[in-house]
Amino acid sequence: MQKVRTALIAGGSGLVGGHCLQLLLKSDRYSQVISVGRRELPLIHPKLEQLVVDFDDLKPAAPDMVADDVFCCLGTTIKKAGSKEAFYKVDHTYVVELARVTAAKGATQFLVVSSMGANAHAMIFYNKVKGQMEQDVQQLGLETVHIFRPSLLLGEREETRSGEEIASKVMLPLSNLMVGPLKKYKPIAGETVAQAMLQAASLNQHGVYIHPSDEIARLGTQL
Repeated sequence: MQKVRTALIAGGSGLVGGHCLQLLLKSDRYSQVISVGRRELPLIHPKLEQLVVDFDDLKPAAPDMVADDVFCCLGTTIKKAGSKEAFYKVDHTYVVELARVTAAKGATQFLVVSSMGANAHAMIFYNKVKGQMEQDVQQLGLETVHIFRPSLLLGEREETRSGEEIASKVMLPLSNLMVGPLKKYKPIAGETVAQAMLQAASLNQHGVYIHPSDEIARLGTQL
């Protein structure tokens, strides 16, 4: 009989994180779901425990951040963050520290949303930060790391991202033409990414797995 596990999620107020949180609460795989964030979410569920944390210093909350599987959906934009330095803090430092703290508390799986084009040596700052985050998470000695690199994300967000809205209007009509090697560039729903994360977590694999957008789409249909 499979052990019932505890999940921890960061970024539960975001597009992918919101869907992921709902799926975790519905899943029989998890008896407890810990949501960590800067503020409480307007959500009550018998399986849900909410931790309000300061991502700049996770040490005070660390004793309560004990979970088997960690789902990291943290992410922002340079425009929303206000500067490249602030963006780096959210999309790199906070993610890596979350992985470090939860690994030290016994987490065995870390599943994180990155981005298509992530590359630690990229010329584009956004892609470089995502690539460095992936690189640093992999060096923490976690038993299993799943990295998800979605293409343009579709779905309703709390905040407006005009660039993504424009891109989606351009790319959606072209989606049916994106076949073969172009499949990984197709826009993908945030809910599909969340479904893929839960499916990957259930595979009980060991090692590092990087999922491009077309692979995310395939995994998301298997949940």
